[in-house]
This record gives sequence, C-alpha cells and structure tokens, in this order.
Amino acid sequence: MSTTMIAMGAAGAIVGGLVAGLGALNFLIGAVETLFGKPKFIFLRSTKETSFAFAFHWNSAKEPAKMNRVRLKLFNPFGKPTVVEFSKDFDSFDESFAYEVDFGQAFKNFTDTEGFNKSTVEVEISSEKDGVNFQFEFKGPVFKDNFLKAKDYVEGYKKKSGMEDSSPSKSPINIPLRSFIADTVPGKGAQVAIPTNPVFAAYFQGDAGEASAGASAGAQENFAVSKVWIEPGCIVCNACEDIYPEVFDVQADTCLIRPGAPLDDGLKIQEAAEACPVEVIKFTKVG
Repeated sequence: MSTTMIAMGAAGAIVGGLVAGLGALNFLIGAVETLFGKPKFIFLRSTKETSFAFAFHWNSAKEPAKMNRVRLKLFNPFGKPTVVEFSKDFDSFDESFAYEVDFGQAFKNFTDTEGFNKSTVEVEISSEKDGVNFQFEFKGPVFKDNFLKAKDYVEGYKKKSGMEDSSPSKSPINIPLRSFIADTVPGKGAQVAIPTNPVFAAYFQGDAGEASAGASAGAQENFAVSKVWIEPGCIVCNACEDIYPEVFDVQADTCLIRPGAPLDDGLKIQEAAEACPVEVIKFTKVG
C-alpha cells in the first residue's frame, strides 16, 4: 500500500512539474511576443516642412496585409480646432517599410494648431484592401519632439535597417486577366469559356474564324510558378479543380492547394485563375 502511494505521489509530482514547465514556457513566449512582436512606429526626418516621414515594422507573416494609408488625427480639447484629421494613400507595402508622405500645407497647419501641446495625436497605418489598421497615440509635445529631433532620412534608415530593396508596389503578385462566363449552352447551363471546356474546344483550336485566330496569335510560352494560394471569398464553383485537379482541391466551403502540387505548368494555373468568377486564385511566377 505504501509503495503504491509513493508511486502515485511521484507520478503526481512529475505531472505537476510538466504542467508548471508548460505554463512557464507559455509565459516566456508571451513575454517575447509582447517585447519583440509588437508593431513599431518610428519617426524619421522629413525633407520638407509639409511632409511626414516614418518607418513602420510589423509581423507581416503573422498578419499579412498591404499597407497603403497613413492617417493623422488631432484631439485638441483645449484649443481650436478641437479635432483635425487627414490622411493620404500611397502605393502598398506588404512588409516593413519606410516612407515619406507629403501632406502639403495641411501638415504644417496641423503642427501649428493652437493648443497643440495639450493635445493628443493619433497615427494610424492601415490597409484599405485588407481592413487591417495599427494605431499609435502620442501626447502633442511628444509627437512634435520626435518629429523635430528625428535624425534618419528615409533612404538612410532603409540602408541601416536592411530595407534597401523595400519599395512600394500596387500589386506584388501576378493578377490574371478577367475571364468571362458564356451564355447558357443548351442542355448544359451556363458554361465557363476556357480552352479546357469541351464546349468551347473548337473556338480555341482555330475553328471560330477571326476571333480564334486572334486567340492563337496571343498564345503564351509556359512558365513555372513559385507559389499559388486562395484568398478569402471562394464560392466553391469547382471551375479550378475541373481545370487542374492535381493542384486545386475544392472542399465544402473553400478550395485548398494540394500538398506537393505540381507548379511547373503555369499556363494551366493561370487558366484556372482566369476561370475563377470571384478572382481569389493568386500566384507568383518563378523569377
């Protein structure tokens, strides 16, 4: 009996130690995330008094988004006007970046607002497309002090922080051309007009007169794809899987890319992307 109790006690101690160890590990991970994983906003030196330069770092792998807007808002209860707000869009960045935005005279008026030193300034960096935004709040004097004492210009900061190749892009991925849906085909319903659809095989093989001749003239050389993915919004129409079942796997509520899918037939992947009525199939070419 005593041996059993000792064994049970030892087992309990081991389990308790494991639980405590896991708890400590989770706490440590949380602490690291808090210290190093938070988005970071940095004031940079502007080249003129009407512009606002800054750097923004965030975990783009954890929270992918194309940042394309900066907004400044002044809460000024002790001065006039009491609220000032303006924003400006720029070409999107999908990872940490440094940028200078020229707000024009509005920015100079902003920093010269009566009561600015008793106000609060909110800086928001956001992605209009992805609905993601990050906000940073500063007391008026702190904002102005950081703005006036910033030392690094945008280009210098890029080099210092390893952002030399960071540049805005309106679309860092290859967005296929829109396809079209043909009118209802007798006995088959609405059909997608693509080369792999037997209903339209003759059209794309040169038996449709001048139109098919134009299509043949625009034939593309095949290419390899480095990555293909599905963005939110799939309507599970099965068009992509019908075209390239080795790559696309349509589920009950979305589509998945099959593990180990072949990515050497870029034209076929592009065809599937063009056939997608909601344009959620995205890919990048090799090179």
